[in-house]
Amino acid sequence: MASPLEIVQKYQAATGKGDFATARKLVHDDLAFHGPIDKFNKPEPLFEALKTLMRIVERVEIQKVFVDGNDVCVLYDMVTKTSGTELIVEWFKVKDGKISNIRVVFDARPFANLHAGRDAARKVG
Repeated sequence: MASPLEIVQKYQAATGKGDFATARKLVHDDLAFHGPIDKFNKPEPLFEALKTLMRIVERVEIQKVFVDGNDVCVLYDMVTKTSGTELIVEWFKVKDGKISNIRVVFDARPFANLHAGRDAARKVG
C-alpha cells in the first residue's frame, strides 16, 4: 500500500494535470473538504471547483511538505494568471489508503471574483 505522502503526491499530480478521474480514485466517497471559500462533504463539488480554479493557475511551486503519520501538510506558492502568487497550505488526512479530509488555508480575497463567477454559472446552468 502507498504511504500517505505518496497518495497525496499522486492526488496533487493528477489534479495539477486536470486528471480528475485519477484524483477521484484517491479520495473517499465522503471526503470532507474545508477551505476559506467552500466546504464539501463529497468529492464531486470539489472537483468542479478545481476545474474552475485550474483556468487561472499557471503553476504550483512546492515550498515544504510535512508528514506526521497519516497527516500530510503541503505548503506551496500557486502562481495565477489573475492575482499573482498566493501561499496555499493544504492539510490532508489519509485513511485506509485514500484521502479522507482536506483542509485548505489561504487568503481568499484575490479569488472572490472567480468564486462569484462560478456561483452565477451554477444559477444559470
